[in-house]
Amino acid sequence: MTGRWLHIALGGLVSLALVLAAAALSAWPSWQSLPAGHGVIRLSFTHSGARTCRDRSQAELDALPRNMRQAQICERRRPPVHVEMDVDGRAVLARSLPPTGLSGTGPSRVYQNFELPAGTYDIALRLRDDPALVGYGDAAEFRIDLAPGQSVAIDYDPGSGGFFIH
Repeated sequence: MTGRWLHIALGGLVSLALVLAAAALSAWPSWQSLPAGHGVIRLSFTHSGARTCRDRSQAELDALPRNMRQAQICERRRPPVHVEMDVDGRAVLARSLPPTGLSGTGPSRVYQNFELPAGTYDIALRLRDDPALVGYGDAAEFRIDLAPGQSVAIDYDPGSGGFFIH
């Protein structure tokens, strides 16, 4: 009987020592992902460019079998999405985001971090998803008060009115 209690006590002590060691190692060494006094602004969204379509002529429609007569034909590949971002009037991002997928049919994606000292910033964003447009179809401006260690995310959803902040 004493041998059993000795095994239980030793097992408890070994378990306690492992838990305390894991707790101590989880807090050491201290690590920060951002420099002191800095915050991060993240631009992250997924968006599909507009499809390029054209109407078929009546002669083209008549040449096709009845079951294949679609009045409009669209290219399979989507155009790239162009996005620009300015911080306090200075351009920090100007990219053409290609469509994803093997055939270029998927959405364009962006995930970009901007580490900035804490403070107030004027952010201007522009997006063009239709190559037929001159200029940019969507634009937004925000004033962001960035605190030390803060992470602000900027997303885009055309159904919600364009760019918005999380």
